[in-house]
Amino acid sequence: MSGDTRMCECRGGAIEEQIRERGDYHCLPMYNSEFFKTVWTKIGRMCSYIICAKSYLSGQYALVPERIVHEMGVLEMAATESTIRFSGHTLDKATKAKVTLENYYSNLIAQHIERKQRLAKLEESLKDEGLSEQQKQEKRQQHAQKETEFLRLKRSRLGVEDFEPLKVIGRGAFGEVRLVQKKDTGHVYAMKILRKADMLEKEQVAHVRAERDVLVEADHQWVVKMYYSFQDPINLYLIMEFLPGGDMMTLLMKKDTLSEECTQFYISETALAIDSIHKLGFIHRDIKPDNLLLDARGHIKLSDFGLCTGLKKSHRTDFYRDLSQAKPSDFMTSCGSGSGGAMDSKRRAESWKKNRRALAYSTVGTPDYIAPEVFLQTGYGPACDCWSLGVIMYEMLIGYPPFCSENPQETYRKVMNWRETLVFPPEVPISEEAKDTIIRFCCEADRRLGAQRGIEELKLAPFFRGVDWEHIRERPAAIPVEVRSIDDTSNFDEFPDVKLEIPSAPMPQDGEVIYKDWVFINYTFKRFEGLTQRGTPTKK
Repeated sequence: MSGDTRMCECRGGAIEEQIRERGDYHCLPMYNSEFFKTVWTKIGRMCSYIICAKSYLSGQYALVPERIVHEMGVLEMAATESTIRFSGHTLDKATKAKVTLENYYSNLIAQHIERKQRLAKLEESLKDEGLSEQQKQEKRQQHAQKETEFLRLKRSRLGVEDFEPLKVIGRGAFGEVRLVQKKDTGHVYAMKILRKADMLEKEQVAHVRAERDVLVEADHQWVVKMYYSFQDPINLYLIMEFLPGGDMMTLLMKKDTLSEECTQFYISETALAIDSIHKLGFIHRDIKPDNLLLDARGHIKLSDFGLCTGLKKSHRTDFYRDLSQAKPSDFMTSCGSGSGGAMDSKRRAESWKKNRRALAYSTVGTPDYIAPEVFLQTGYGPACDCWSLGVIMYEMLIGYPPFCSENPQETYRKVMNWRETLVFPPEVPISEEAKDTIIRFCCEADRRLGAQRGIEELKLAPFFRGVDWEHIRERPAAIPVEVRSIDDTSNFDEFPDVKLEIPSAPMPQDGEVIYKDWVFINYTFKRFEGLTQRGTPTKK
């Protein structure tokens, strides 16, 4: 360029600022050097200067005097240039690069913050332990060594070859759950395996991303703990704590009904678990017995956060969008008669239990526990989880959910008309306090028990009188769980038709084009507490 040409470089909003300051200039895109040369050849010798700007993300631009633009027809040239179309492969590569960079730097910042928080937590604990200065220094050195080991762990690549499969303990619509043992530590985990192809085909990417992110954030006693997550070309893997007590669905299938004392215990713990994620800004939206796991002592922990919302835009889902218009053949049979009056409560309970397991394994599942405002898609809040709590309480006491029907469309109709369909069978008597609590859970969202002040409202309800909310997890469970060893799976179903071996990713053939699924970038995670997990390796 000529010597009198003044150049400047700016980023982001600075381009717009330049334009505002120079109202007699046009901002023209310079997509490539050839176009830039053409423009400069045409107008370079006639204008006193052109301000060229490089945007950080948006490409190159030039601020050209308005007089020159009109005289030389530069706008027409720019318009022609702007019609350039990029291939899907190029756009995919660009998107992956952008997402990779964003995640890399955001993870660096997050790791730094987490490390400072762990050190602050250590210093706080040292104040309360009454240790000497030498003992404190030893603790700090041990912590620093563990931090170094954690950095080494984060740099290492974790894969299925690091785990020994012991047994298949669960099967869902998109994958399986296996009991596994980490070979180097001997610790036992539950490995959830999700097939990437199914996630993409069924548009479940947002759901698996939400589940992974929530399990990372919600690190406390009421949520199943995730220690690692990783992926290979065909699968996603979640390595979580193994809870040998099974789930509430299995417990309810073994029992006809639960006593009000047992129901009070389990609903109280479930309410505390729901309240804990609400305080973190999450709404579960899929509270049901299948997702209430029992630890070795029989206490509740929440799981399966695939429909959880409230974190990021990447967690949005249209899961319920077309449910009311779906065909009967698209769904699993739920229970009973659509009219609700052709069966007595005993037969309805038997029918429900007969089909309940199939519902858990289907891709559609059951809408029995979903709040009406979630179906309407007109806006909902944490109170939708309180509705689910009322439905589960009804099932515990009566033997089946209040709105179960022969098909989900009928269930949907019953849920939307809950004022007429929420009835209590006379042949299964329950207390007025229990009945009133269920009605207060299953009502208008703004009047729902727990909708305004969360768990504090439940503490005042007569049904929960006598609950020691602060120490409930320290007391014995209402129904004891028998666990004989760390790898006891007696509280889980048998899956003889599913191979024990973990499906491995095939090696790509020479010349094979591998699709780079950028939508799963940043799925890998390693928890600091994983370093302290030790067990006894199983002898083969």
